Amino acid sequence: MRTVIAIYGRVLIALVLATCMGPTQAERIKDLATVQGVRANQLIGYGLVVGLDGSGDQTTQTPFTVQSIASMLGQLGINLPPGTSLQLRNVAAVIVTASLPAFAKPGQQLDVTVSSMGNARSLRGGTLLLTPLKGADGQVYGMAQGNLLVGGAGAAAAGSSVQVNHLSAGRIPAGATVERGVPMPIGQGGYVHLELNATDFGMARRVAEVINEQIAPGTAVTLDARVVQLRAPASPDERVSFLARVESLEVEAVLPAARVIINARTGSVVMNQAVTLSAVAIAHGNLTVTVSMEPVISQPTPFSSGGRTVVAERANVQIKQDGGQIIGLPAAPKLSEVVKALNAVGVTPQDLLAILQAMKSAGALRAELEII
Repeated sequence: MRTVIAIYGRVLIALVLATCMGPTQAERIKDLATVQGVRANQLIGYGLVVGLDGSGDQTTQTPFTVQSIASMLGQLGINLPPGTSLQLRNVAAVIVTASLPAFAKPGQQLDVTVSSMGNARSLRGGTLLLTPLKGADGQVYGMAQGNLLVGGAGAAAAGSSVQVNHLSAGRIPAGATVERGVPMPIGQGGYVHLELNATDFGMARRVAEVINEQIAPGTAVTLDARVVQLRAPASPDERVSFLARVESLEVEAVLPAARVIINARTGSVVMNQAVTLSAVAIAHGNLTVTVSMEPVISQPTPFSSGGRTVVAERANVQIKQDGGQIIGLPAAPKLSEVVKALNAVGVTPQDLLAILQAMKSAGALRAELEII
């Protein structure tokens, strides 16, 4: 297990280093920001799935299923005698969810997800009855109905089978029809606002500079680290063309904040090139990690004019086990090299997490540590 984690860690870190060593690439504004107010809306509904092969809800334990059936039959003109006890096994109560995209129009079709909310064993082979889909305001924005697609079981080998999907949930492609759209005006008062996907003062400034250079001076103004205000044309057609041109502009990425992300379950470590180390000494179990700073003096060449002596620091890292094994790292090592060395001596993901947390607490890891 440790060998697998070590190999995976080395491959992952090499990939990250290769990405960091490459030239800075430009990104389109449409990949960095969205237009304020242009977004999807979540829809939800309650319905019934019928036609199951005895795998539906046990109605004695799910009274809401019986109540739903009686209510549906009443709307269809069928009145059940008072006190009737329904014992049905081919019906299941479900929750239907969908996402209403921006600028959706009546008649447009949506994919829906159907999930059992009772004790049905499987929804395979079922049919969703007409179900209204409501938004957060309680209004109906779509109607869903259709046959469910649910994953089944496939044969893994002769005489054995493996379940490859969840049977209490399924999807209906194009199973809902939009009944009403959500008005989404693009900007108000002659202005359109771009919202960056991540809060970054540098990126907001650079986006505004590129728009002012490529479109017209004074077109973009930064309001804060996330919002850029654009002066847009008044005509809807011109405004759409304007935003299409803005979204296609390319912006050079700014250096992100130093960050280390650790997956505590798999032991994977992801970091960017902004991560640096400072002097620290850590003893963890049978491991000792020492990071020391050594001065590096750079003197000007003889007879050079205007040269001066520059004194810098470089980190020297050593990792030692109780057995006497010492792993020395090259001058000015990066955190990725430290992690690779720790993997080489068989450090578990839990030990690696503890060591990095200790470095962060001691102030030696100059980066934000995020654990997922």
